[in-house]
Amino acid sequence: MTSFKLKRVYEAPEASDGTRILVDRLWLRGVAKDKGRIDLWLKDIAPSDALRKRFHGKPEDWEAFCEAYAKELEGEAAQAAVKELRDQLKKGPVTLLYAARDESHNNAVALKAWLERDQ
Repeated sequence: MTSFKLKRVYEAPEASDGTRILVDRLWLRGVAKDKGRIDLWLKDIAPSDALRKRFHGKPEDWEAFCEAYAKELEGEAAQAAVKELRDQLKKGPVTLLYAARDESHNNAVALKAWLERDQ
């Protein structure tokens, strides 16, 4: 199965991105929906506000964040969003978009690892 790609939403869209899906709970500051070429916004797959706030800016707590996020991904709303992601991937390339500055420690990185582990 093809893998999901990751990209900061502020990077220029490319044809190879395929379907571009925003996986953040909050809409982006200063980004119009048409400008970011966001095809789908799956906020139900994003970490809860409480989880996001608890770990924001704490890369040393990365493993704990990933574990807590994985538990949230088992919820009903998140599972519906996971199904949508997997359905999109069957149609072609999918790029998970995120806004975080930290390209190694963000919800999209954790989500991609979780999705690929469960394939």
